Amino acid sequence: MPATLTDDLNLIYDALFAAFGHQHWWPAKTPFETMVGAILTQNVSWKNAAQAIRNLEDAGMLDPHLLAAAEAADIARLIVPSRYYNQKAERVRGFARVYVAEFGADPETMASVETGELRERLLALRGFGKETTDTILLYVCKKPVFVVDAYTRRIFSRYGLLPEGASYDQTQRLFAGNLAPDAELFNDYHAQIVRLGNTTCRRTPVCDRCPIREVRGKIRCAVGRG
Repeated sequence: MPATLTDDLNLIYDALFAAFGHQHWWPAKTPFETMVGAILTQNVSWKNAAQAIRNLEDAGMLDPHLLAAAEAADIARLIVPSRYYNQKAERVRGFARVYVAEFGADPETMASVETGELRERLLALRGFGKETTDTILLYVCKKPVFVVDAYTRRIFSRYGLLPEGASYDQTQRLFAGNLAPDAELFNDYHAQIVRLGNTTCRRTPVCDRCPIREVRGKIRCAVGRG
C-alpha cells in the first residue's frame, strides 16, 4: 500500500522520539505558570521567558489574583527579560483578570469549557494569537489541539509536507487531519519539533546531525540533498 501522510508523520515522530526521548513539556510547576509562560515566550526565547517567570515567582507575584490586581508597571518591571515587557504586562494582567473572573482561577473549570468555545474566548483577549491560545489549550487544558510555531513551518516545508509560507491554519490541518486527536501525542510531538528546530533544523541547518534527514529512505529533506 502507498504511504499516507499519517504514515509519514508517525515515522517522523518515532524518529524524533528515538533520538531525543520524551520531552516532558511544558516546563512549569503549575498550570498558571504555563499560562503566563505562553504569554511571556511570545517573540522571545524560552530562556528569557523563564527568567521573567522566575522574577515573578521570586517577588511572590506568580498568582492570578495578585497579577489581576497589580499595576501593569509593577508587572513590567519584573518581566523585563521577556522583551516587549510593557505590552506583555498588560496581556498578563488582562488574562489573569479573565482567569479569575470567568474561571475562578481554576484550570479544571477552564478545561471543562468546550474546545471551540474556549479557543474563541482566548483568541478574543488582547495580544492572544493562535499559538499562545493553542499552547494553553494543549498544555494546560489537555485539549487535542496541535500547536504550530515557526519551527513547524520550517521543518515540514523542508520535507515537502507543507508549501513555503504555509499559514498557521494550513500547518495545523496537516497534523489535525492526519493524526488521531491525542493530546499526549500532540504535546510531545510539538515539543520534539521545538527540540529539532533549536538544535538541528535551524535557519542554517546542521543536516548531518538531523535524526529525520532520511526516514527509512523515503521521507527526505530538500535542504539535505546533495
